This record gives sequence, structure tokens and C-alpha cells, in this order.
Amino acid sequence: MSTPVPHPSDPSSTLSQLEAFVRLVWILREQCPWDQKQTHESISHLLIEEAYETVDAIQAGNDAELSKELGDLLLHVVMHSVMAEQRGSFSLRTVIEQEFQKLVNRHPHVFGSTEAATEDVVLQNWEKLKMKEGRTSILDGVPRTLPAALRAQRVQEKAANVGFDWHDRRDVWAKVHEELEELRVEIEAGNSEATHREFGDVLFALVNAARHEGVIAEDALHTTIATFMSRFQYIERNAAERGRELTDMDLSEMDRYWNEAKQQGR
Repeated sequence: MSTPVPHPSDPSSTLSQLEAFVRLVWILREQCPWDQKQTHESISHLLIEEAYETVDAIQAGNDAELSKELGDLLLHVVMHSVMAEQRGSFSLRTVIEQEFQKLVNRHPHVFGSTEAATEDVVLQNWEKLKMKEGRTSILDGVPRTLPAALRAQRVQEKAANVGFDWHDRRDVWAKVHEELEELRVEIEAGNSEATHREFGDVLFALVNAARHEGVIAEDALHTTIATFMSRFQYIERNAAERGRELTDMDLSEMDRYWNEAKQQGR
């Protein structure tokens, strides 16, 4: 006998829709062999994948896809909450209550008497409030699993929120050139361990420079990667059209097609 699909008692009510959705997830956890088997750990990578797909939809300006991907993220929030409730830890209500209270507490300039006329002041107050909540470092809470460029920028932003930052862009770029020179010295000295370290310093300094220029380094690098892929695939297509293998082409020939792709705005 099949299980009836849960339906919202009031389709026009967001709360009613959410209640039916939560009930649906409970049914899957109780009756679907695949869903029963899953743990927080087994689906954690899928949560990251869904977050990236959501960002893709945002960057593509595709609202239809964005609404779908936000639904997938909601599924993960509810699924993890149901798993936790099944083992007697916490429920979705706990998740919502905690987030609700956190938002109220971290916006005293909205729900209290604190003054915050600018975005910078809001961010400074935000970090202070986090520390009062029990964190031991301003840098706590930056996930280790973030892509390195994005993680570097978040660390830099958090430090900047409490005043640890360059105030003159010339100093920022001077640091980039300083790190590049240190990298050159270590490469010429053949010091592989120091070269590894200095490469990291150069990348960190470049991320910081991007931040000061209003650029998100992670996004900029993705744009460059996409451009490289498009131009390289143009070379591949031209080689295939001529019955050639890339390994049979010299660099000058490949570079000619690369420049053609560049001129076509690829």
C-alpha cells in the first residue's frame, strides 16, 4: 500500500507549505531505503555541490534555476534537521529559533538602540557581537573547506573589520611587489620549500589587492579559467576540423588559433 503524499492544508500559506515539506522528508527518512541509509557525513558533499549550483544560477541570472537550487538547499537544511531529531539532538524548530535569535541579537541597530549609519560600522559591531557569543578569535568561523582564494578574502575581511588593514592602496601594491621579489629570490636559489611558501604569500597578497580594488579574487579567477577553456577548446575544434592531433601541432600554430579566439571575443 502506497503512502499518501502530504499536502499543505493551505496552499497559499508558506508555513503550511513548509509543514508539508518537512512531513515529506520525514516519510522519506522512514520509508525510502536510500534516505534511511544517509548520514550527515554521507550527504555533506552534496550540500556543498548544491551551494555551488545555487551560485551558478545566481551568476547566470537564471531565476527559474535559482528557485530550484534554493529548494535543493532547503531540502538539505530539513534533511539534516530531521536526522538530528531522529537521534535526539535538535529539531528544525531549534535551527529556526537559534537563527532567529542570532539575527535579532546581531542587529541591535535595527532592533535596539545601537547606532550604525554605515555598512562598515555594522560589520565592526557584527564581529564584536560574535566575540561576546564565545568565540576566542575574530577569525573563528571561516570554514577550512572554503576554496583557498575565497577563504583568504574572508580572513582578510574579518581582520579588516577590526582595523587590521592597509589604508593606502599604494601600500597594498607595494606588498604584492615585495612578495613577488621574495618569490623570485627563492626560485633562483632553488629552495623548493621556501618557494612553496612564497607562492602562497604572493597569492595571499594578490587576493588582498583584489579586495582593495573591489574585486572578488575567486570570481575573477573563475572568469579567467572560463576564458582559457573557451580559447583552448577553439584550438581543439580547429585541430579536429583539419584532422590534426594537438600533439602534432607546435606552440606557434596553437598560439595562432588562440589569438583568433581572442580576436573573436572568446
